[in-house]
Amino acid sequence: MSNNPIIVFEGIETSGKSTSLKKAIKYLKKNKIKHISFREPGGTNLSEKLRQLMLNKKSKLNNKTDLFLLMASRSENFDKILKENYKKKVILIDRFIDSTLAYQHYGMGLDKNLILRMNNFILGNFKPNFTFLSVVDKKNMLKRLKSRKNNNKYDNFNYNFYNKVQKGFLKIALKNRSRYLILDSNKDSLKIIENKLIKKIKKILK
Repeated sequence: MSNNPIIVFEGIETSGKSTSLKKAIKYLKKNKIKHISFREPGGTNLSEKLRQLMLNKKSKLNNKTDLFLLMASRSENFDKILKENYKKKVILIDRFIDSTLAYQHYGMGLDKNLILRMNNFILGNFKPNFTFLSVVDKKNMLKRLKSRKNNNKYDNFNYNFYNKVQKGFLKIALKNRSRYLILDSNKDSLKIIENKLIKKIKKILK
């Protein structure tokens, strides 16, 4: 695998995705490994503004508009972050291609082939090297959502939606076992998850 791989962190809300990303960043900093991280939607200055439009709790944007804003954000990130740092630094991404399929296709029912064509138009053959997928059950998810102080539009769907999205993630992961590691926040402690994460990152960077 590349000395400077692209590593993606995926998962539904409260699954532990962002915590795993923070642990990975901490490890890379500690070992003085050059890296860069960004989130989707978000990333560049323009992409962060698009994120605000998408995630605003008062947003009335329809699902198709969300998809186009997300792809606009990705296009900017590809041009201004990914291409500039590719093979120069380890690239960590909080959500990427698979999130779009999981949320916009499996969750919202938008056309899968359209999403794939849009990704191909923006990214070409550019793909992540490895993906960490965090999963959570209904009980823990609802409990964690209630404790959140700052919610956005994507924190306010019903559980049926999140269930479809997570099943979509798992379907993608099972088709790509060699480049996926599933981190189960239901049965494993934060320390066990961190150990699994760091062990895999060390292997990826060899």
